[in-house]
Amino acid sequence: MGEVRTQVKLTNAADFSNSRRGLILNEQVRSIIIDAMVDTGAVRSVIPESIMKSLGIDIYKETTAEYANGSKEKVGITEPMLFEIEDRFTMEEAFVIGDEVLIGQTVLEKMDLLVDCNTQKLIGNPKHPEGPVSKIK
Repeated sequence: MGEVRTQVKLTNAADFSNSRRGLILNEQVRSIIIDAMVDTGAVRSVIPESIMKSLGIDIYKETTAEYANGSKEKVGITEPMLFEIEDRFTMEEAFVIGDEVLIGQTVLEKMDLLVDCNTQKLIGNPKHPEGPVSKIK
């Protein structure tokens, strides 16, 4: 399977909530649409520090990340963001590392998105064409 990329809209979750409550104007909600790599081998999503700053979110704690080569590093975890892909959305934190946005498994699973290996694109789960379905068992 080759590289899979997708457009993702990232939004400051606090701004989004404040806008819904009428505390700020819709125009004040900080968001960005950016090309991202889908990384099915990564559990968590990743954003670079520059994106974190443009969204006006902060690191709220640090954790240890383990890379594919076995090396480990302390990395920051952001405050929540709204991820929107293919008319599906979820709120989640991200690791702050590197210079590009990576979409990990937790976002894909919460949005019920799958990688189509033939087209190298994300698709909604064909079992749930009406939208994401979360199992609660």
